[in-house]
Amino acid sequence: MHELFQKFLDTIAEQVSPGTFSVWFKELKLIDIDDKTITLQVPIPIHKQILRSQYMDLLDDSIFSLTGINYEFKLLTEDEVKELKNTDTNDDHDEPIKNDEKNVEWNTNLRPELNFDNYVVGESNRLAFISAMNVAQSPGTIRNPLFIYGRSGIGKTHLMHAIGNYITEHSNKKVLYTTSGDFKDEYAGISRQDKGKDSINYANNFKNKYRNVDVLIIDDIQFLVGAELTQQEFFYTFEYLHQHNKQIIISSDKSPDDLKKIEERLRSRFTWGLPVDIYPPDFELRCEIINQKLKNTSIKDKVNKDVVEYIANACPNDVRHIEGTINRLLAYTAMMMPTVIDLDFAIEALKDYVNVNIYQENTISHIQKVVADFFKITVDDLKSKKKSNNIVKPRQIAMYLCRVETEENLAKIGFEFGGRDHSTVIASCEKIKDELKNNETFSNLLKEIKSKL
Repeated sequence: MHELFQKFLDTIAEQVSPGTFSVWFKELKLIDIDDKTITLQVPIPIHKQILRSQYMDLLDDSIFSLTGINYEFKLLTEDEVKELKNTDTNDDHDEPIKNDEKNVEWNTNLRPELNFDNYVVGESNRLAFISAMNVAQSPGTIRNPLFIYGRSGIGKTHLMHAIGNYITEHSNKKVLYTTSGDFKDEYAGISRQDKGKDSINYANNFKNKYRNVDVLIIDDIQFLVGAELTQQEFFYTFEYLHQHNKQIIISSDKSPDDLKKIEERLRSRFTWGLPVDIYPPDFELRCEIINQKLKNTSIKDKVNKDVVEYIANACPNDVRHIEGTINRLLAYTAMMMPTVIDLDFAIEALKDYVNVNIYQENTISHIQKVVADFFKITVDDLKSKKKSNNIVKPRQIAMYLCRVETEENLAKIGFEFGGRDHSTVIASCEKIKDELKNNETFSNLLKEIKSKL
């Protein structure tokens, strides 16, 4: 059976890309083969959905090419496999007792509503999602640490909770979610204890809490900046967990390389496993997220497509802003009680909220427009190849502001300035930095431009 199953997997691997095989087929496990049915174990429920909806023909054709038999496929999660075994042996009491004990003894701090099933996937977060699933399936063995980074409000925390919830549901591993702020506060608490036995007990309890886990999930690591002693303690915690093959999952609003005020030895360790970034969702993904968040609300059948697209356009970069907008719409609907929520109603309901928020976000095009207007030139001048001083200096300023006021990478900034190389952007930023250090008049001029953004 197992030889046949291996040939079956080899056949599939020849027909799909390595990435597709790794994500959807590599972790399949053979449970049983009888005259009519092949039973396979899948890592998580989403595998069942994807395999049934997209790859069932591939499964059928691959096994038929090897056996000449039209088998049916039965796909089960690990929990469903355990259930079957428990039913067969009439021993269905051990697992619930373990779970009860685990729940009493340990608080994971996880939010159960944040899981893989309700995490909406698009191009901007696909790599992070796949990496998170792999870590959830095999914690402590690959991609350790998993370092997820990206701007605030785009789904990092949801993904981290989803990993933790999956691990707790599918294993007896000890999972702890915390924030760097909580870690810092608890560590600072050691120094606030009276010297003596209480102080020793507090320190020991602190170490046991963070080191006696199988999976440590720590959110917003950037807030350890400026806390040198806490960084040192986190370094020792990291080292202990990593040496004992315990999974570490970290999030930040910046990449490891950009966390300049975090200790070098910590930053280097953040890159040991897999740093993966999440970009702001594109328009189509924002529409999917809005539809997902409307599903369980009282207005899900009243909202038309125009309203969804209006909200997606009004919230270009931030999932939290989307959530706030939907909550605002819900509140206004509860007061006005319309039969249908059309575009006119949505504009009226959200006019103050959207107008306040939609223009706060600095984008490359917005910065280019402000700088061009300030120097009385055009945006096309900034993007052109012109090298006169009245164009070069504003271009350098605009590039510098795009670098410090947005989350865009160097390549994207260079592209938006007439297809320039990222090294040109770096050189422009360095020139502006140098002038800011030595020229107070220039510094005041830059402040004036910033005030107009």
